[in-house]
Formats: sequence, C-alpha cells, structure tokens
Amino acid sequence: MQFVLFVCTDPTGEPYDDASDDVERWFSVLQERGKHLAGDRLRPVEDATTVRVRGGERLVTDGPFAETREWIAGFDLIEVGDLDEAIEVAAAHPMARFGRIEVRPVWPL
Repeated sequence: MQFVLFVCTDPTGEPYDDASDDVERWFSVLQERGKHLAGDRLRPVEDATTVRVRGGERLVTDGPFAETREWIAGFDLIEVGDLDEAIEVAAAHPMARFGRIEVRPVWPL
C-alpha cells in the first residue's frame, strides 16, 4: 500500500534538536528498506498560491486557503504493507517529535 506522509509544523511540538532530529538518517533507513518512493520539502506558505473555481470563474489568491499556525512543510510517499507499518515509519520521522506527521493512504484513480 502507498501512503503519503504530510510533514507538518506544530507550534506545540518539542524543540528541534540538531543532534537527534536527523531527517537524512531517517531517509537513508527507508531507502535501504526500499520503502521510500518520493518526497521533498515544500516552500513556505508565503510562496503558496490557492486556486478555486466558483461559478465558472477562476479565483487565484496568494498563500494558503486557511489562516493557521500549522502548515505542511513537506511530504513523503512510502510503500509499506499496511497502516500499522505506515504509522511505524511516520513515528520514526524526526518531525513527528517537533512537528506532526499526517498519514494518508493513496486512493488510486
């Protein structure tokens, strides 16, 4: 099964610790296990553009669609056996400690 891990900021998370919060190490372990398919960081919300169509008219605005203190900082696409394994992978991500990880199954077309 494929899952997207949305890597999110969280102002209530623990402080970032450069010594223990090594995303490269987490990534390397997943690569070795053949579980990581794709992923990257995202530019800050100030660089976002929101697109909507209402009544046939295209509306384009700067920034995210909602005012929030949390935002999606990146994503990872993983392939694992089931939700339990996806949760295990997400919990090992350093951002799970000082941010949060949303785990969502891919719903193929």
